[in-house]
Amino acid sequence: MRLVQVTIPTGKRETVLSILDDEGIDYVVTDESSGREYTAVAYFPLPTNAVEPILETLREAGLEREAYTVVLKAETVESERFEALAESYAETGDSEERIARQELESRAEELASALPAYVVMTAVSAVIATAGLLLDSPATVVGSMVIAPLIGPAMAAAVGSVIDDGELFRRGVGLQLFGVALAVVSSTLFAAFVQATNLVPPGLDPLSLSEIEERLAPSVLSLAVALGAGVAGAVSLMTGVSTALVGVMIAVALIPPAATVGIGIAYGEPALAVGSAVLVAVNVLSINLAALVVLWYAGYRPGQFFKHDRARIATLKRIGVLVAAIALLSVFLGGVTYDSYRMANTEQDIRDGVATELEEPAYSGYELVDLEIETETERLLFHRPTAVVGTVAAPPGETRGELAEGVRTRLAAEHGIEVDVRILYVEIERSSDRSLSPERRVGQTPV
Repeated sequence: MRLVQVTIPTGKRETVLSILDDEGIDYVVTDESSGREYTAVAYFPLPTNAVEPILETLREAGLEREAYTVVLKAETVESERFEALAESYAETGDSEERIARQELESRAEELASALPAYVVMTAVSAVIATAGLLLDSPATVVGSMVIAPLIGPAMAAAVGSVIDDGELFRRGVGLQLFGVALAVVSSTLFAAFVQATNLVPPGLDPLSLSEIEERLAPSVLSLAVALGAGVAGAVSLMTGVSTALVGVMIAVALIPPAATVGIGIAYGEPALAVGSAVLVAVNVLSINLAALVVLWYAGYRPGQFFKHDRARIATLKRIGVLVAAIALLSVFLGGVTYDSYRMANTEQDIRDGVATELEEPAYSGYELVDLEIETETERLLFHRPTAVVGTVAAPPGETRGELAEGVRTRLAAEHGIEVDVRILYVEIERSSDRSLSPERRVGQTPV
């Protein structure tokens, strides 16, 4: 529910009150005594989804340039006429929580926060995310998302587009580009500082950290996260509910990948920087596309009818550009997804080859304890196996066979996989009654 306050210009009092009476709206009118060209002030409660059509009707009656309007959130309204009014607008099919265009614009402008606060919060969020990634701490990474102010610019750009507010659109786009760049720079500087001062172990390989590794090779599923965040942001904005939690979701798609780009630059890992940069770009574009489509589909348009066509053309062009850019970058995501699928199959072939070789009579009594597959990156995207390191348990005193050569030959002949094979032997001795004595490792001999 909303409480609307409208100043009534001289000569328009009867017209405004007649419209309110015809709509079945309860109202209170007070005289306006400021000495300006107003005769009265009208206060009236409205269902949330009735604010925009009622204000449009009043604008058509001549309040466009002469009067100002204030819309406040109302907690409780007890009135039979108000209940009837709410029921009539519920029958129109519009969501009962859909806020007016004027309120949507105000919320978008409010979310696009002042530049000083935006700079500080974005930089601090990026630094915390970088620390969390290097500590391999999911809790710290999540904490960085809570303070990131990135939902505002994305929603401002979408709202500015659908209501044909060029200034709001440009501010939203500019803040997004600046925010992402600031996050990357802040992360790079902090990661370089940490590395130079040995605040992390010297020689740390960032690719060995699970929080960083999962952002090294983004897949097509990353699109679902970003699109979902954009939809949630637009819905929360146009229903007037809190955007705090949705803002965290949008930060999930932007801050950790941007911090990962900075770590990749600071540690000289081009594959990490490029992969994460593509993920950031795809997420930014997807969030904007989803928000733009949702707001346009919800029916938000410019206040002036003659601007509708211009807003529609501009919005469709921007949607086309976003779709084309996402499709282009999705080629990279598709390649990563395919590479992950191919590597999973390759690793399974290697494991099957090792297991099959161990089934040979010459290796009776041998057991595979562990198997590691080493890979290297090619062309910043694709991976290929380079070495297989197996740990095999063998009875003590057994003459070692040519297991490593046998595995290498089998993998090449049956699966076309050319890799270096190394086998580490672990001698084991078993008692006659296993319930009394566990397996005892006697020694370990690399071969």
